[in-house]
Amino acid sequence: MIHVVLVAPEIPSNTGNIGRSCLAFGAKLHLVRPFGFSLAERRLKRAGLDYWQHVDVETWDSWDVFDRHLATLGTPFFFTAEATTTLDRVDFPTDSVLLFGSETRGLPDALRQRPTQVSIPMID
Repeated sequence: MIHVVLVAPEIPSNTGNIGRSCLAFGAKLHLVRPFGFSLAERRLKRAGLDYWQHVDVETWDSWDVFDRHLATLGTPFFFTAEATTTLDRVDFPTDSVLLFGSETRGLPDALRQRPTQVSIPMID
């Protein structure tokens, strides 16, 4: 299974869109507090369209709580713009955990030091 993890997401519509994508790909969405919005927020559900209720989503009270379970989910891949390995160069195993930081700050510094850093190539 693929797990998508949003660490301290800030924008409800982004989270809703990612949740809808997770549903389409059969991935589980993990949301790690703190959030920049309420899970009851209308913009979250609007971005998830009529699908949000079907998204397999789990919330975690903090990074420390989630981190204790990370190894049981699969191989972690930490997405950051500073990584030298790009998404298209990774052979993702069946059980992969794709971790993303907040929209304005990215992953916390401590997570940027972990192995398996990956970037998403962007067109200039």
